[in-house]
Amino acid sequence: MSATRAPVIAVRRAYEARRPGEGPRYLVDALWPRGLTKAALGLAGWARDAAPSKALRQWFGHDPARFAPFRRRYLAELRGHPEATEALVAALRQGPITLVYGARDETHNNAVVLREYLRERMHA
Repeated sequence: MSATRAPVIAVRRAYEARRPGEGPRYLVDALWPRGLTKAALGLAGWARDAAPSKALRQWFGHDPARFAPFRRRYLAELRGHPEATEALVAALRQGPITLVYGARDETHNNAVVLREYLRERMHA
């Protein structure tokens, strides 16, 4: 991968169908998405340790008004525990990956922040 090119990290809702050409899929939530089976998700892994802490997740409550402070706090958690994302970084070094999340909001969720952090790590 070129140092100037951003790594390819797709972000998809767990309830969306897999798209052709998607890389390996990793669930990045601490909780399993309601109503979905392991087979339906077609995951390469569950990156539970890379999810926001329970306290942060509960504080955020998927409130878009709290997204900016959530983003700052979640990035601080990730930077404080880089080992939590080692499996994702290793997969990303092999090629594109897809981060799967269960939230309804496609803009204000942990997977969007995690993608930002992974890109930061790949360029460090």
